[in-house]
Amino acid sequence: MITFPDQLLRFLVDFPTAPPLSNSVTAINPSGQSGVLDLIHRFGEKFYSDDRQRVGIFGINPGRLGGGLTGITFTDPTALAGPCQIPNGLSQRSELSSSFVYEVIKEFGGPAMFYQNFYLGSVYPLMLLREGRNYNYYDTALLAAALKPHLLLSLYQQVQQLDLRRDVAICLGKHNALHLNKLNSELKLFHKIIVLDHPRFLKQYKSRSHPDNITNYVQALDSCLISLPNSSLTIQNL
Repeated sequence: MITFPDQLLRFLVDFPTAPPLSNSVTAINPSGQSGVLDLIHRFGEKFYSDDRQRVGIFGINPGRLGGGLTGITFTDPTALAGPCQIPNGLSQRSELSSSFVYEVIKEFGGPAMFYQNFYLGSVYPLMLLREGRNYNYYDTALLAAALKPHLLLSLYQQVQQLDLRRDVAICLGKHNALHLNKLNSELKLFHKIIVLDHPRFLKQYKSRSHPDNITNYVQALDSCLISLPNSSLTIQNL
Protein backbone atom coordinates (compact mmCIF):
# COMPACT_ATOMS: atom_id res chain seq x y z
CA MET A 1 0.00 0.00 0.00
CA ILE A 2 1.32 3.44 -0.96
CA THR A 3 0.98 5.72 2.06
CA PHE A 4 0.35 9.45 2.26
CA PRO A 5 4.06 10.16 3.03
CA ASP A 6 5.08 8.03 0.03
CA GLN A 7 2.67 9.89 -2.22
CA LEU A 8 3.89 13.24 -0.94
CA LEU A 9 7.51 12.33 -1.65
CA ARG A 10 6.56 11.06 -5.09
CA PHE A 11 4.71 14.27 -5.89
CA LEU A 12 7.59 16.49 -4.81
CA VAL A 13 10.43 14.44 -6.29
CA ASP A 14 8.79 13.72 -9.64
CA PHE A 15 7.33 17.17 -10.24
CA PRO A 16 8.61 18.40 -13.61
CA THR A 17 11.28 21.03 -13.95
CA ALA A 18 10.09 24.47 -14.95
CA PRO A 19 10.07 25.61 -18.57
CA PRO A 20 12.49 28.41 -19.52
CA LEU A 21 11.48 31.44 -17.44
CA SER A 22 11.84 35.11 -18.29
CA ASN A 23 13.11 37.98 -16.18
CA SER A 24 16.07 36.00 -14.76
CA VAL A 25 13.77 33.85 -12.62
CA THR A 26 15.05 30.42 -11.61
CA ALA A 27 13.01 27.50 -10.28
CA ILE A 28 14.45 25.08 -7.73
CA ASN A 29 12.88 21.88 -6.43
CA PRO A 30 13.55 21.90 -2.66
CA SER A 31 13.45 18.10 -2.53
CA GLY A 32 16.58 17.97 -4.69
CA GLN A 33 18.74 19.70 -2.09
CA SER A 34 20.99 17.78 0.27
CA GLY A 35 19.21 16.18 3.22
CA VAL A 36 15.76 17.50 2.35
CA LEU A 37 14.27 14.18 1.27
CA ASP A 38 15.08 12.76 4.69
CA LEU A 39 13.38 15.70 6.41
CA ILE A 40 10.26 15.33 4.26
CA HIS A 41 10.19 11.59 4.96
CA ARG A 42 10.55 12.06 8.72
CA PHE A 43 7.91 14.78 8.73
CA GLY A 44 5.49 12.68 6.67
CA GLU A 45 5.95 9.60 8.83
CA LYS A 46 5.36 11.63 11.97
CA PHE A 47 2.31 13.64 10.91
CA TYR A 48 0.78 12.04 7.81
CA SER A 49 0.98 8.28 8.44
CA ASP A 50 -2.71 7.47 8.20
CA ASP A 51 -5.46 7.36 5.58
CA ARG A 52 -7.43 10.38 6.78
CA GLN A 53 -8.75 12.86 4.24
CA ARG A 54 -7.32 16.29 4.90
CA VAL A 55 -8.26 19.82 3.94
CA GLY A 56 -5.72 21.34 1.58
CA ILE A 57 -4.23 24.71 2.52
CA PHE A 58 -2.44 26.29 -0.42
CA GLY A 59 0.24 28.94 -0.25
CA ILE A 60 1.96 30.49 -3.27
CA ASN A 61 5.32 28.75 -3.76
CA PRO A 62 8.06 27.82 -1.25
CA GLY A 63 10.15 30.63 0.22
CA ARG A 64 13.93 30.44 0.45
CA LEU A 65 13.98 30.55 4.28
CA GLY A 66 11.02 28.22 4.83
CA GLY A 67 9.78 25.43 2.59
CA GLY A 68 12.58 26.16 0.16
CA LEU A 69 15.04 24.99 2.82
CA THR A 70 13.13 22.19 4.53
CA GLY A 71 10.93 20.94 1.70
CA ILE A 72 7.92 21.35 4.01
CA THR A 73 5.49 24.15 3.23
CA PHE A 74 5.47 27.08 5.67
CA THR A 75 7.94 25.24 7.91
CA ASP A 76 11.32 26.83 8.53
CA PRO A 77 14.17 24.98 10.28
CA THR A 78 13.22 26.56 13.61
CA ALA A 79 9.63 25.31 13.41
CA LEU A 80 10.83 21.91 12.27
CA ALA A 81 13.17 21.54 15.25
CA GLY A 82 10.83 23.21 17.76
CA PRO A 83 7.08 22.59 17.46
CA CYS A 84 7.51 19.64 15.09
CA GLN A 85 10.31 18.08 17.19
CA ILE A 86 12.30 17.02 14.13
CA PRO A 87 15.99 17.85 14.68
CA ASN A 88 17.83 19.13 11.64
CA GLY A 89 21.24 20.49 10.77
CA LEU A 90 19.96 23.54 8.91
CA SER A 91 20.71 27.09 9.98
CA GLN A 92 18.06 27.91 12.59
CA ARG A 93 16.71 31.03 10.95
CA SER A 94 13.07 32.06 11.18
CA GLU A 95 10.76 32.99 8.34
CA LEU A 96 7.90 35.43 8.94
CA SER A 97 5.28 33.25 7.26
CA SER A 98 6.37 30.13 9.11
CA SER A 99 6.38 31.96 12.42
CA PHE A 100 2.77 33.07 11.91
CA VAL A 101 1.56 29.67 10.71
CA TYR A 102 3.04 27.89 13.73
CA GLU A 103 1.43 30.38 16.08
CA VAL A 104 -1.86 29.43 14.45
CA ILE A 105 -1.01 25.74 14.74
CA LYS A 106 -0.21 26.15 18.44
CA GLU A 107 -3.53 27.93 19.03
CA PHE A 108 -5.35 25.22 17.10
CA GLY A 109 -3.97 22.51 19.38
CA GLY A 110 -0.46 21.76 18.15
CA PRO A 111 1.12 20.09 15.12
CA ALA A 112 -0.33 16.60 15.72
CA MET A 113 -3.89 17.94 15.92
CA PHE A 114 -3.38 20.29 12.98
CA TYR A 115 -1.76 17.87 10.57
CA GLN A 116 -4.26 15.09 11.15
CA ASN A 117 -6.86 17.45 9.71
CA PHE A 118 -4.94 19.67 7.29
CA TYR A 119 -2.32 19.43 4.58
CA LEU A 120 -0.06 22.42 3.93
CA GLY A 121 0.84 22.75 0.26
CA SER A 122 1.52 25.32 -2.44
CA VAL A 123 -0.13 26.15 -5.72
CA TYR A 124 3.34 25.82 -7.26
CA PRO A 125 5.70 23.46 -5.40
CA LEU A 126 9.03 24.76 -6.70
CA MET A 127 10.95 27.66 -5.17
CA LEU A 128 11.23 30.69 -7.44
CA LEU A 129 14.12 33.12 -7.05
CA ARG A 130 15.19 36.28 -8.83
CA GLU A 131 18.54 37.78 -7.89
CA GLY A 132 18.54 35.61 -4.77
CA ARG A 133 15.17 36.87 -3.55
CA ASN A 134 11.78 35.17 -3.32
CA TYR A 135 9.59 35.50 -6.36
CA ASN A 136 5.91 34.56 -6.75
CA TYR A 137 4.55 32.53 -9.65
CA TYR A 138 2.10 35.36 -10.43
CA ASP A 139 4.52 38.31 -10.18
CA THR A 140 4.36 38.84 -13.95
CA ALA A 141 1.68 37.81 -16.41
CA LEU A 142 4.33 36.15 -18.59
CA LEU A 143 5.56 34.00 -15.72
CA ALA A 144 2.05 32.96 -14.68
CA ALA A 145 1.24 32.05 -18.29
CA ALA A 146 4.45 30.04 -18.72
CA LEU A 147 3.79 28.12 -15.52
CA LYS A 148 0.04 27.61 -15.96
CA PRO A 149 0.27 23.99 -17.20
CA HIS A 150 2.42 23.18 -14.18
CA LEU A 151 0.07 25.01 -11.81
CA LEU A 152 -2.81 22.90 -13.10
CA LEU A 153 -0.71 19.75 -12.78
CA SER A 154 0.38 20.66 -9.26
CA LEU A 155 -3.17 21.08 -7.97
CA TYR A 156 -4.46 18.04 -9.83
CA GLN A 157 -1.73 15.78 -8.46
CA GLN A 158 -1.99 17.04 -4.89
CA VAL A 159 -5.73 16.44 -4.78
CA GLN A 160 -5.59 13.07 -6.53
CA GLN A 161 -2.43 11.56 -5.08
CA LEU A 162 -2.97 12.80 -1.53
CA ASP A 163 -6.74 12.23 -1.59
CA LEU A 164 -7.52 15.69 -0.25
CA ARG A 165 -11.03 16.71 0.71
CA ARG A 166 -12.91 18.40 -2.08
CA ASP A 167 -15.76 20.07 -0.25
CA VAL A 168 -13.44 22.86 0.93
CA ALA A 169 -9.90 24.19 0.61
CA ILE A 170 -8.08 27.20 2.04
CA CYS A 171 -6.06 29.67 -0.01
CA LEU A 172 -3.45 31.90 1.63
CA GLY A 173 -3.12 35.25 -0.09
CA LYS A 174 -5.75 37.23 -1.98
CA HIS A 175 -3.65 37.57 -5.12
CA ASN A 176 -2.95 33.86 -4.93
CA ALA A 177 -6.70 33.30 -4.70
CA LEU A 178 -7.37 35.08 -7.99
CA HIS A 179 -5.28 32.46 -9.76
CA LEU A 180 -6.38 29.50 -7.67
CA ASN A 181 -10.04 30.25 -8.34
CA LYS A 182 -9.42 30.33 -12.09
CA LEU A 183 -7.47 27.08 -11.96
CA ASN A 184 -10.20 25.52 -9.86
CA SER A 185 -12.84 26.54 -12.38
CA GLU A 186 -10.97 24.55 -15.02
CA LEU A 187 -10.21 21.48 -12.93
CA LYS A 188 -13.37 21.51 -10.79
CA LEU A 189 -11.49 20.40 -7.70
CA PHE A 190 -13.15 22.18 -4.78
CA HIS A 191 -16.72 23.16 -3.98
CA LYS A 192 -15.57 26.05 -1.81
CA ILE A 193 -12.30 27.95 -1.33
CA ILE A 194 -11.82 30.01 1.83
CA VAL A 195 -9.45 32.94 1.24
CA LEU A 196 -7.25 34.29 4.03
CA ASP A 197 -4.67 37.06 3.98
CA HIS A 198 -1.18 35.70 3.48
CA PRO A 199 0.82 35.15 6.69
CA ARG A 200 3.70 37.34 5.50
CA PHE A 201 1.32 40.19 4.69
CA LEU A 202 -0.26 39.95 8.13
CA LYS A 203 3.08 39.83 9.94
CA GLN A 204 4.52 42.70 7.92
CA TYR A 205 1.58 45.05 7.54
CA LYS A 206 -1.11 44.06 10.06
CA SER A 207 0.97 43.32 13.15
CA ARG A 208 -1.17 45.60 15.36
CA SER A 209 -4.07 43.19 14.80
CA HIS A 210 -1.96 40.10 15.44
CA PRO A 211 -4.23 38.42 18.06
CA ASP A 212 -7.27 38.96 15.83
CA ASN A 213 -5.37 37.63 12.82
CA ILE A 214 -4.55 34.43 14.67
CA THR A 215 -8.16 34.09 15.81
CA ASN A 216 -9.46 34.57 12.26
CA TYR A 217 -7.22 31.79 11.01
CA VAL A 218 -8.25 29.39 13.77
CA GLN A 219 -11.93 30.13 13.14
CA ALA A 220 -11.43 29.36 9.45
CA LEU A 221 -9.78 26.05 10.34
CA ASP A 222 -12.59 25.20 12.74
CA SER A 223 -15.20 25.93 10.07
CA CYS A 224 -13.61 23.30 7.83
CA LEU A 225 -14.03 20.64 10.50
CA ILE A 226 -17.75 21.31 10.55
CA SER A 227 -18.03 20.81 6.78
CA LEU A 228 -18.63 17.26 5.63
CA PRO A 229 -16.36 15.79 2.95
CA ASN A 230 -17.98 15.55 -0.47
CA SER A 231 -16.36 13.56 -3.26
CA SER A 232 -19.16 13.94 -5.79
CA LEU A 233 -17.22 16.27 -8.09
CA THR A 234 -15.60 14.77 -11.15
CA ILE A 235 -12.07 16.10 -11.62
CA GLN A 236 -11.34 17.23 -15.15
CA ASN A 237 -8.47 15.17 -16.57
CA LEU A 238 -5.37 16.99 -17.71
